[in-house]
Amino acid sequence: MATKIIHFMVNGRVERAEFGSDCSSEDIKDLFRAAAEVSSHHILKLYKANGCVVNISPMLEPNNQDSYYRLEVVTSDIQSITMPSDVDNMERRVCHLETKVLEEAGKTSEAINDLQSQVESFKRKLESVKHLSWIGIFRDESTKQMTKCKGPQLNVKEEHRQVCRKFVNMSFLQVTEEVREYLKTPIFDNWQWEEAEMLVLLQVMFTDLDFLTAFQIKDDILQNFLFEVYCHYNNIPFHNFQHCFCVTQMMYGLIWLTDLKSKLCSMDLLIMLTSALCHDLDHPGYNNVYQINARTELALRYNDISPLENHHCAVAFGILAKEESNILKHLTTEQYKQFRSGMIKCILATDMARHNEILNKFKSILSIFDYRNKEHKEVLMKIMVKVSDISNEARPMAVAEPWLDCLLQEFFNQSDTEKLKGLPVTPFMDRDKVSKPSSQTSFIRFVLLPLFTELTKLFPCLEQHIVEPARRALEYYSDLEKATQQGEKACKP
Repeated sequence: MATKIIHFMVNGRVERAEFGSDCSSEDIKDLFRAAAEVSSHHILKLYKANGCVVNISPMLEPNNQDSYYRLEVVTSDIQSITMPSDVDNMERRVCHLETKVLEEAGKTSEAINDLQSQVESFKRKLESVKHLSWIGIFRDESTKQMTKCKGPQLNVKEEHRQVCRKFVNMSFLQVTEEVREYLKTPIFDNWQWEEAEMLVLLQVMFTDLDFLTAFQIKDDILQNFLFEVYCHYNNIPFHNFQHCFCVTQMMYGLIWLTDLKSKLCSMDLLIMLTSALCHDLDHPGYNNVYQINARTELALRYNDISPLENHHCAVAFGILAKEESNILKHLTTEQYKQFRSGMIKCILATDMARHNEILNKFKSILSIFDYRNKEHKEVLMKIMVKVSDISNEARPMAVAEPWLDCLLQEFFNQSDTEKLKGLPVTPFMDRDKVSKPSSQTSFIRFVLLPLFTELTKLFPCLEQHIVEPARRALEYYSDLEKATQQGEKACKP
């Protein structure tokens, strides 16, 4: 298993941490807390050498002692967190019982020690819950070491079973209003949540948009559907379940920000949210250009026409064909046809080869846009899915930048494979020609901003939510690109 070595300064000294690729963000934070000699109710901030905040996650870039990160410890106000009365009562009973045992036997029994330990563990979990939500209660408290973090190696099926158990255990609980409101914003930080928690939040999205009532969807059927979707995303650097969640969460946020609930019908909203959820199902980590050049089974099956997007659709409707995960069970024949047609169109629209075609169509109808016009609505739905799909740079830099690292890793994996197989090398994926800042400046300037800007002409309220963050990201990567170029010139003889 690959390991990463991270150097960071804390309390005036440079520390070294080593962790495996299977570590979670919480595992890594616990490593940092151990080095800083603080407890779980302390908040951590990590900075790069240039002063930029970096997200604490498994995507942290390895470094050396000369380019160490700087770890800052911020203490949270745990005094403001009130323990539930049943926990306090339990603790009082334990203390009383322990006193009696000490009086009678002169020592604490093993059972009392075990019970007291459980009370303390539960209190620690309550104190460290993220966003003061119930979700963190289910995080496992395990012993971690500073030098290494190696969890047990699980096969995919066992990993899925564990996620399913956690999801089912949490699914009946009430999500706080704070989390619900946070979920509606583009600043939502996906890196703070585990996969089972994301499934719960997806369930919240379907519930709060009234889909369960409108389409007679039972809770267990929705849960089965969401879990099946999770199982059909592959463990690859970028196009994974976390990406699916981010795209769906952005779509959910845009629906609320633009008040689409009052402009489109429930079926249109269901199509858009489900399309976002399923848009990259079973993505292999290699794009359409690779599929066609390598003459893969997908390219042959779909005659080189958007092979991946067609495959994502087919997998989605395969899940929906199962009785236990069919959230469309109570739709009429006409409703099902409308849903299927709309979802296929939305997912096929995420093929970047069709980007200009769809954007130009949207531009042509903006001045006369009418929500009662079926064609206008369909183009808008495609645009909303497209915006959600490539929306990372609308998020805070600490959330967006790790996603760029993941994307470049997947790109470089593809170009390496293309070189090994003697296939044409995709230029923007070549690790020998592409740098992190250069990859983003072109993408933001020529793809992202033109798309975002057109959407804000219909929804001016989105200017501050997606366009301004994208402009800040462009400025950041442009400055980084200039600094890199200047550094390269200075190094030349």
